Amino acid sequence: MDEFDPSTHPHRRFNPLTNEHVLVSPHRTKRPWLGHTEPLELPDLPQHDPKCYLCPGNIRSGGEQNPDYTHTYIFENDFAAVLPHPIPAAPAAPHPLLTSEPVGGRCDVLVFHRRHDVTLARLPPEDIERVIELWIQVYKLRGSQENIKYIQIFENKGAIMGCSNPHPHGQVWSLSAIPTIPATELTSLENYSTTTTQAVSEAPRGPGGKPCLLCDYIHTERLLPREDGRIIVENEDWVALVPWWAIWPFEVLLLPYKRHISSILCLTESEKKTLADILGKVTVRYDNLFRCSFAYSMGIHQRPVPPRQDGLNPDGDTTDHIAHLHIHFTPPLLRSATVRKFLVGFELMAEAQRDLTPEQAAQRLRDCSEQHYLHAEGSLNE
Repeated sequence: MDEFDPSTHPHRRFNPLTNEHVLVSPHRTKRPWLGHTEPLELPDLPQHDPKCYLCPGNIRSGGEQNPDYTHTYIFENDFAAVLPHPIPAAPAAPHPLLTSEPVGGRCDVLVFHRRHDVTLARLPPEDIERVIELWIQVYKLRGSQENIKYIQIFENKGAIMGCSNPHPHGQVWSLSAIPTIPATELTSLENYSTTTTQAVSEAPRGPGGKPCLLCDYIHTERLLPREDGRIIVENEDWVALVPWWAIWPFEVLLLPYKRHISSILCLTESEKKTLADILGKVTVRYDNLFRCSFAYSMGIHQRPVPPRQDGLNPDGDTTDHIAHLHIHFTPPLLRSATVRKFLVGFELMAEAQRDLTPEQAAQRLRDCSEQHYLHAEGSLNE
């Protein structure tokens, strides 16, 4: 019998954040593809589109006019997924299996830049820093409002991710309840903190000097030989890697490794600069992988809301928090700019599955240049 080889033999990997497994089937990378292909998204966009709802000075679909903003811009979503408080109470459940609860909150749109034809991958670090400052601003603002218990910052990039407008922008949904995925992650972080007795001794610690799942994980990853591991790039404060348990072909987990940081509100000025640096390097590598504007969904997971002035947040936690700030990138592209991964069949009915191993994906991203392939064709200073 052959010796087990994770780059050849099917196996399952465990995700300690979600308590789920992913089936890895590396031998399937050799199968031919005759299925659906996506239309290629061409990067030839104008700097200003008079029909774009997000460009400076234009009229949005709700009738409001955007100001002639210079860099970033934020406004409440004209078609929000939730409505502000007060909201009516849910009717009594006719059966315990048919319960519901009302959810209120706010939805904001965050425009990253005045130019219609750029993305994070094509912004200079100082402009990405402005985006980070905007994230911090809205996280602090919405987190201080009554009834808000969770704030989700995210970006959908590309038409195949459901993005209806190519103008560089993200969203923030602030809710009166903690959604399922971050709630599961927080529970896993808490359980690891209270039950782990043999944490990595050299790794940073979480609140009260207790072990932190993500501090231990990233410390362990950084000890592995780079050529055999999953790290794509790191700088003075941050690491970007294809996680051991990745589901999407070129999924990336980005997180700080020097200390336990619970939210973007805790970042130092230096850490903001290095975060902007690594966000640029990751997104440039994405675009260079298939020489296209690489589609993805990106989301920040952190402390649900900032601490209140009295040191307590709505659920009674103190200023210290078990949450470890991290950013998820979940891109769908698999083999080329036009072939994507589909979550169907076995993955909907049983568990997630991938073909390309995380190690192979990390190597391909490491091999990509940090200079954007379109760099020679134009710049923001034109």
